[in-house]
Amino acid sequence: MTTTTELTLFADYFQIHVFDVDSDGDLSDVWTDQALSDHLAVAQDALGIGTAVNVNVSVTVIVLPQEPSDDSSEFDHVVEASLDVSSGRMMVLGCTEYAPDAATFEVASGWNRVRVSRGNLARATQADVDSDESSETTEKITTARAGSIIMASRLRRSRSRPAWRTPSRDG
Repeated sequence: MTTTTELTLFADYFQIHVFDVDSDGDLSDVWTDQALSDHLAVAQDALGIGTAVNVNVSVTVIVLPQEPSDDSSEFDHVVEASLDVSSGRMMVLGCTEYAPDAATFEVASGWNRVRVSRGNLARATQADVDSDESSETTEKITTARAGSIIMASRLRRSRSRPAWRTPSRDG
């Protein structure tokens, strides 16, 4: 069964977080130069998604029972990583949001694959702090899960996308 949820999250510090509800969510050691370049910081049970703006962003979370189709041509930037959701419950929230109030999603316990797709990046970046005042300029992020999670954010930049792989420990 496919589940789709639309969220508006405050991307404080230019970040959205995805993690297992039992995670401490500590990403302090994983924001490397490569993670900044990829706009994706990866820990075993937590992901930090870098955004183009430091305001509200539109986030679509899609939980899928299988690998998603290749929709990378619809986005500016697409990356993927593996996430250990040992509790079977994944949380999606803004960097400084209160975790008990965050949206949670039932997913397969264990390793899940997450695709983060970002779009509308040029318009969001140009509008900067006013980007969340119109759907025309709002950064959009989509995430999905199939034994995985996919997140996408509408921003325009690179069109590279790693091949979808079976969820594994090595990301």
